[in-house]
Amino acid sequence: MTDRDLASPGAIDRSFIQAVEAAKVPSHPLAEALGDMTTEGALQAFDSMLGSRHLDFVAMTLRKEGRGYYTIGSAGHEGNAAVAAALRTDDPAFLHYRSGGFFLERAAKAGYEHGLRDVLSGMVAARDEPIAGGRHKVFGSRALWIPPQTSTIASQLPKAVGMAFALRRAAKIGVLPDVSRDAIVTCSFGDASANHSTATGAINAASYIAHQDLAVPVLFVCEDNGLGISVETPVGWVQKQYGTRGGLKYFQADGCDVISAYSAVYEAAEWVRRERKPAFLHLATVRLLGHAGSDVALAYRSADKLRSDMARDPLAAMARSLIGAGVLTPDEVLARYKAAGARVAELAVEASGKAQLATAAEVIAPLAPRRPGLVVQEAERTVEPAARAEFWGKRLPEQEAPVTLSGALNRSLGDLLVKYPELLLFGEDVAKKGGVYGVTRGLQKRAGVGRVFDTLLDEQTILGQAIGAGQAGFIALPEIQYLAYLHNAEDQLRGEAASLQFFSRDQFRNPMVVRIAGYAYQKGFGGHFHNDNSVAVLRDVPGLVIASPSNGADAAAMLRTCVAAARVDGTVSAFVEPIALYTERDLHEAGDEGYLSPYDPFAHIPIGAAKTYGEGRDLLIVSFANGVRMSRRVAARLTEQGIQSTIMDLRWLSPMPGPDLFEAAKRAGRVLVVDETRASGGVSEGVFASLIDHGYRGHMQRVAAMDTFIPLGPAADHVLVSEAAIEAAAVALMQAP
Repeated sequence: MTDRDLASPGAIDRSFIQAVEAAKVPSHPLAEALGDMTTEGALQAFDSMLGSRHLDFVAMTLRKEGRGYYTIGSAGHEGNAAVAAALRTDDPAFLHYRSGGFFLERAAKAGYEHGLRDVLSGMVAARDEPIAGGRHKVFGSRALWIPPQTSTIASQLPKAVGMAFALRRAAKIGVLPDVSRDAIVTCSFGDASANHSTATGAINAASYIAHQDLAVPVLFVCEDNGLGISVETPVGWVQKQYGTRGGLKYFQADGCDVISAYSAVYEAAEWVRRERKPAFLHLATVRLLGHAGSDVALAYRSADKLRSDMARDPLAAMARSLIGAGVLTPDEVLARYKAAGARVAELAVEASGKAQLATAAEVIAPLAPRRPGLVVQEAERTVEPAARAEFWGKRLPEQEAPVTLSGALNRSLGDLLVKYPELLLFGEDVAKKGGVYGVTRGLQKRAGVGRVFDTLLDEQTILGQAIGAGQAGFIALPEIQYLAYLHNAEDQLRGEAASLQFFSRDQFRNPMVVRIAGYAYQKGFGGHFHNDNSVAVLRDVPGLVIASPSNGADAAAMLRTCVAAARVDGTVSAFVEPIALYTERDLHEAGDEGYLSPYDPFAHIPIGAAKTYGEGRDLLIVSFANGVRMSRRVAARLTEQGIQSTIMDLRWLSPMPGPDLFEAAKRAGRVLVVDETRASGGVSEGVFASLIDHGYRGHMQRVAAMDTFIPLGPAADHVLVSEAAIEAAAVALMQAP
C-alpha cells in the first residue's frame, strides 16, 4: 500500500480484510471476549457497524458517478453503535453527523428494517426519504426518536439540554406519551465542536440547572477523533476541560473497542437515568477517511498518523473480538462483511433511481405549514370562566380600566397560561422581577414556578431550551431582554427552530413565540445594546413569523394568534415589542390617554392582517411599531394642511400583508413608508418590493433610520426617524408631479 492510497476506501477495505485474516481463533473465553454484551447484541452491533462502513464507501462512489450529494462519513466512528446499544429506543437522540453506527443500531434495536435504505435515500436526495424528503441528508426518524440535526457545530446541544429539562414536566402533564418517564436525552458531537461557545454554554447550562437540584438527564457524547477537519485537537485537551468539571459526571470509553465501550456507555447512561443529572461521555475514536469526499487527508496528516489510526479501526477490533470469542470464524466475518457490502450496493442502485423533488412547491411544502382556519378556531376557543376566575381572582382584567401596551401583554400572557397548560414562560428576570420592563410581573405567583421561571443569562441556552421544550410537547414563550441580545444566539432560530419542520417534513415541531423587547426611542436609558433597531436578521429567516404590534389591543390579540398558530401548526414566531411604547399613555398631547387600550380577552388578529387608521385618499403612510404612533401624530398635522392620509399599520413584518398593502396604495397613488429600522436591510425595502411585485407603479417615498448603530443620549435623535422628517417627506411627496 502506497502513501497515496491511505485514507481511501480501498485502503481501509484491504486493511480490514487483512486484519480479519490474521485474527487468531479462538483466543478468549466467550464471557471475557464479549464483556457485558450478549452474543446476539454483539452480532447486531457488528452488523450495524458493517452497514455504516459500506454506506461510507458507496457514498464516495455515488458522488463520483454524480448520483449522490453527501460524503461526510462515519468511518472510524462506528463504535458509536455501542452508545445506541446501551440506550433505550425511546431515549431522544440528537446526533452528530458521524453517528451512522448509532443510527443503524437504534433502527436494529427498534426492529426497524430500513435504516440502510433511509440513509441512502438521503444521500441521493430522494423525495421519499422518510425524514427530510430529499431536502438534506440527515440522521433522523420520528419512530426512532432521532430529531434531524442540520448543523453539527454544537448547535444541537442547547436544545438537547432544553428537552432534558422539559422531560419531567412533560411526563407530569402527559404531553410526551411516547417517551418513558425515566427517559434520558443523548447528544453526540465532535471534539472540535466541544470548543464552540454553543457547546460550552449548553454544558454549563446543564451543570447550572443540576446545581439547583433540578432534573436535567442529558448524556453528552463527545466523539473524539483528535481532529477538527484538518486542525488537531491537543492531546488531553477534552479530558482536561471536562474531566473534573463541577456538576458534570465524566466517563471515558474507547470507541475503537466496542465491547469495552458498551460497558462504559451503559454505566454512564444508567447513572444519568438514575440521578437525572448531566454526564459527559468522552468516546475516543479515529477518522479513517478525509473530512468529506473532496478532502485529501494526506494534505495535512502524515502517513504514519493515518496508519496508526487504521490500526485502531473499530470494525477490525470488533471482528477480532467475535473471532476470539468463537462466535464467528474469519471466513464468516468476511462473508458477513461482503454480504453487507452487496446489500448496500443493491440498495444504492435502487436509491439512485428514485425521484427527487421536482418543483419549488414541493421543496417548501413543509417549511411553515399554515392552516389559518384552524388557527382562528384555536384562537377563539375559550376556557372555563371558573379557570380564569381562579387565576385572576375576584376582578377579571377586562373589568379594569384601559391599559398600556405592557399591561395588555401581561394580561394576555396570563390568559394564555390559563388556556394552555403546556405553555412555559421563561427567560432572564421574568419570574419574581417580572422582566426588565415588568411585562411578566405577577405571573409566576399566579401560574407557579414550574411554568414561569428564570433562566441563566445566555440567549443560546434560552432559545435552545425553548426548542427542546417544544420538541417535548410544550409551547415555549422565551423572552430575550433586548433585540441586540438576540444576535448572540440567532442561529438557534435560523438554523434550528425555523428549519425543523422543513428538514423533518413536519414530523418534529418546536412551537414557540420568542418575545423580544426591541427598537429604539427609549428615554433615559439607551445606547446600541438597549436601542437596537435592526430586524434584518429576523426577516431573513424562512418561515419565521414576525409580529410587531404598535399598541396594547393589537399586542394582546396578536400574541393570542401566535400562540394559537404554535399550537395548531408548530409555528415559530418572533414577537418584537417596542420598548418605548410599553408604558406610553398619550397619543396627541399630554394627558389625553389616547394610547391606552381596553383589554379584550378573546380578540385575535390573523397572521398577515394589517390595520388602517383614517380614510384619506391623498396619501398612504405605511409603518409599524413606534412609527405608527409618530405617523398618527403627523397625520393630524397634515390634515390641518389639507392633506388627507390613511395610515397602515403593517403589524406583521413577515409575512407582510401584500394584497392589502397594494390595494390601499393603489387607492392613494402616493405611498410614504415610515421605517424606524435601517435604510439598508430595513423593513421599507420589503414594503417597496411587495408593492412592485403586486404591480404598483405610483409614487413611493420613505423615511428610514440611518445605517448606523444607535448612540447614547440625545445623539440618537440625529440618526433615527423623527416626526419632523415624516411631515417634511409627506409634504414633499404630495408636491411631486
